[in-house]
Amino acid sequence: MLPRMVSAARHRVSAAATAHGTHVPAPLPTALASDRFPGNPAQPSILYAHGFGQTRQAWSASAARLAAAGFAGLAFDARGHGDSPWNAADAAYSMEQFIDDAVDLALTLPPRPVLVGASMGGLLGLFAEGHATAPLFSALVLVDVTPRWEPQGVERILGFMSAHPDGFGSLDHAADEIARYLPHRPRRKTPDELARLLVRRPDGRWRWHWDPRLVDEVARHADRYQPMLAEAARRIGIPVLLVSGGRSDLVSDATVAHFMDLVPHARHVRIEDATHMVVGDSNDAFTQAILDFLTALPGASAPGGARTAPSQGVSP
Repeated sequence: MLPRMVSAARHRVSAAATAHGTHVPAPLPTALASDRFPGNPAQPSILYAHGFGQTRQAWSASAARLAAAGFAGLAFDARGHGDSPWNAADAAYSMEQFIDDAVDLALTLPPRPVLVGASMGGLLGLFAEGHATAPLFSALVLVDVTPRWEPQGVERILGFMSAHPDGFGSLDHAADEIARYLPHRPRRKTPDELARLLVRRPDGRWRWHWDPRLVDEVARHADRYQPMLAEAARRIGIPVLLVSGGRSDLVSDATVAHFMDLVPHARHVRIEDATHMVVGDSNDAFTQAILDFLTALPGASAPGGARTAPSQGVSP
């Protein structure tokens, strides 16, 4: 499977990058749900790619703030997640599909957007850019993900995602389980917030807003992609920002050092009080770190022509 995937993905990304040179939008392979955030056409646009098991709602606060600063954005639900379609029962999910979808969405934006990707979303951008024959993005922001990751962190995440195959009897039950999984967060999820993460099935039970087949068809085999991701990282020539959580159990000092060896021009920002769920744990610090990075890119300008404030709660 891996050689076929590499060959197919390289061909697909190469063709997309060529089309991007003349800004010919590619047709979307499936009707992915998305939200657009208008901004200043003179600033780079952003494609937001969420993590495994998340939805586009994970970006709402950051995307709104960055759009207000001039950076237009598009946040989407990956296939099998949120309001996007699920694969048919006889069609398995693959990383190749997710990569193709991200490339096609990038082509709906002005040439060479910035990819901001959390966890799985960051890997999609890394793979696509590293295997393109011409730059697809103008910059990459990888949120608590590197080509090599700590296996115990993955197992903890998958354990939580697989713990309730029959769903939850109530939103309160779901809130209790999330609070146990994220004990560092002082505030419980509200019913409105939970309604964006869960969907009520005909039997009355609440289930996660993603296809449970994804765990066995994609997530449990993710480590097989690590050599290809490392190869992609070595090829990256565009600006890169890695934002990691100081309390993450997925990204460690060792995996960060490995990544910086692969991409020595990358910048790394650690948000000390955040776990793997950086965007939700410390949204203000995360968004400010992204804003600082974006306004320093070639061709970008500070909002209103003024310098941005330094990030708070962040250490390089």
